[in-house]
Amino acid sequence: MSKYDKRWDIDGYDAIDTDILEAIPFEYPDSHTEVKYIEPEFTSVCPWTGLPDFGTITIKYIPSDKLVELKSLKYYLNSFRNVGILQEHVVNRILNDLKNLLDPIEMTVTAEFNARGGISTVATVNYKKEI
Repeated sequence: MSKYDKRWDIDGYDAIDTDILEAIPFEYPDSHTEVKYIEPEFTSVCPWTGLPDFGTITIKYIPSDKLVELKSLKYYLNSFRNVGILQEHVVNRILNDLKNLLDPIEMTVTAEFNARGGISTVATVNYKKEI
């Protein structure tokens, strides 16, 4: 093996801990309150090299009748730590997992990854419930 073939071991998607996510009741479903969570220390890894990707995840949503419990959200986001996942896939995975948990009216997930190799990535995905 040459030094250019080196890579670190990575975890698969099964390491993403969706079971830890917990919803709590939201008492003001008709208020159209916008909730925003910012995780400035998000990490995952490149699926090809195992090198770390660092970024900020912003989750913005209008809840229907449930909120995500914050401790469970922290553990969930930290479970991505060694997962080999493309940066553009991170936002879609988070959106789908939270949408399944919360059934929000609207949700936007944005990932702003630090530059690696001179290129920064910003990926955003939106969901709006059809009424």
